[in-house]
Amino acid sequence: MRQPHDLAADTRPRVVRLADAAADGGTVRTTAAHRCLEPAAAPTGGAVAFICDRAGVPQLWTAASAGGPARLLDASPDPVTEVSWSPDGEWIAYTTAPGGGEHTRVLCVRPDGTERRAVAGAVPGQTAHLGAWRRKGSALAVTVAASQVRDPAYRGLAVFVLDPAGLADPELLTTQARASSLRLCDFSPDGHLALLRCGPRGHRRATVLDTRTGAVATDLPAADGDPWIGRFSADGRTVWLRSDADREFAALHAARLTDEGTCTYVAVAAERDGTDLELLYVDDDGRNGVLVWNVDGRSEVETVALGTSTVGVRSPVAIPHEVVTKVTEPTEGGRLLAVSGSAARPGVCAYPPNGGTAAMTPWSSRDPAASPGGHPPVRPEHLRFPARDGLPLDGWYYRPPGEEQPGPCVVHLHGGPEWQERPVLNPMYQALTQLGIGVFAPNVRGSSGFGRSFVEADHGEGRFAAITDVADCTSHLILHGMADPNRVAVMGRSYGGYLALASLVWHPDLFRTGVAVCGISDFATFFAGTESWIAESAAAKYGHPEDDRDLLRRLSPMTRMDALRVPFLAVHGEHDTNVPPGESVQAVQAARGRGIPAELLVLRDEGHEFLRAGNRARYHRAVGEWLGRHLVPMRA
Repeated sequence: MRQPHDLAADTRPRVVRLADAAADGGTVRTTAAHRCLEPAAAPTGGAVAFICDRAGVPQLWTAASAGGPARLLDASPDPVTEVSWSPDGEWIAYTTAPGGGEHTRVLCVRPDGTERRAVAGAVPGQTAHLGAWRRKGSALAVTVAASQVRDPAYRGLAVFVLDPAGLADPELLTTQARASSLRLCDFSPDGHLALLRCGPRGHRRATVLDTRTGAVATDLPAADGDPWIGRFSADGRTVWLRSDADREFAALHAARLTDEGTCTYVAVAAERDGTDLELLYVDDDGRNGVLVWNVDGRSEVETVALGTSTVGVRSPVAIPHEVVTKVTEPTEGGRLLAVSGSAARPGVCAYPPNGGTAAMTPWSSRDPAASPGGHPPVRPEHLRFPARDGLPLDGWYYRPPGEEQPGPCVVHLHGGPEWQERPVLNPMYQALTQLGIGVFAPNVRGSSGFGRSFVEADHGEGRFAAITDVADCTSHLILHGMADPNRVAVMGRSYGGYLALASLVWHPDLFRTGVAVCGISDFATFFAGTESWIAESAAAKYGHPEDDRDLLRRLSPMTRMDALRVPFLAVHGEHDTNVPPGESVQAVQAARGRGIPAELLVLRDEGHEFLRAGNRARYHRAVGEWLGRHLVPMRA
């Protein structure tokens, strides 16, 4: 274990008391529609803390688990991203993003909204992430990173265990050199072992740590996706783990441990052919769990009985929406699921402890079936077709109401790239269809949900094939009468923003315009400007900035800007340190230097994600006006 003097000066957390910022939920002006996310149940089961943007920004709220009015706990304008309730019920821990940026901090507050305090990430230049609580009491694990540390041998990433009341000094549990991610997911019931997720995307690891010595006892492959990769059994001698070790698709694994945490064997405990286990939850008593499977982009939920290291009866649960994003422990109102669907905004539903049919909680959503403008939401059609090299592709097509002939269409590309387009309510897509613009949201190679080989199909030189996939998607739309060949646009966010720019310069005659949101335009400047932990993780996906310099140069849209033929809109959050705003600035300047119209929209108080309702509305309006200007006027 590293000693405290080995740490960078700005790594050690400290508790900072803040002014109480609670407010009466009844006095808060709410938006016409909102999203509820990340439910966390009180240990008594009678209340739930959750994130909701009903006041225009994601904030911390509570409500009785069985229903009743919701109450705002923290009226601060800083967006909230994660929530967790202490086992003794005394504290609610949550993560915020000050100014909407990428540097986060961990706060704790009493359930009545008093004694609010920052417990990690309050030091300038420091960012912190929420970890697990010890099984008893109010000891909380946090990951702290000194973001200004650029020493390639040491990133300043460390896990501490602390007391939110600040009565004792934070306990250093472990540090990791060159770690691109580090999260403590669970403590064993006796506290002697800890389960951590670490490693870059595509190479995640599950580490069992002996908390008494700081020694790593076991190290196993873990799956990408949800960072809460697993949990200890009630006796602490089995780790239930979501892993894709030596497999195409993630499954439930049981890793049996000795008292010291050494693994004696690992077995697959539950699996489905051609289907990823995307979420895993195990109750504190270790007797029951929940498995959420990704089936063609939709979620299927099962309850499961758990033995010491074996799986018993699995029972299906009917859910009201297509996609589940989080599972919580049982409450008085039943077990809670955060859900999202193609016809309703994200909310929270509950189902009886023994399974059955889930129903929406009364406090979670308002006007749940309404889309922008009050129009009935357009449900997407699931399309499947092959790329030119035979690789199967799929995507979701949103057809404008009343469309009878090929019309304007935008190909929208998701971020990641190891993410998946799924049938959830996207206000942008709904707004565009009301303008008469169709939307096709594909999953090109590199997307998750289709197995390890598909995720890795865009590695190295394979990224050129991912760019070609965008052209193949567009050709499919045109050939099957879903898009007018003279009125097609390409758009994407994050990695999708990169793909949009790349598509404009690799296939300049295929698109009439484009929109690049928080997109990489040059890998050299991206690696130089992004967060150090992101750079390390990105190197495993895109290529090393030094070893693969030539490949990254050839993949960078900036090296082909002389091929650009059409105007484009760039959008960026001003505090984005994931993909710095300079990536959009230099692309726009390069286009203008060639006499091609290009505009840049910078959203204030936003980072890589656009979390404030006013900024999201401005963003949607700007995109609608841009695409309407370049696509819709050509309508006959």
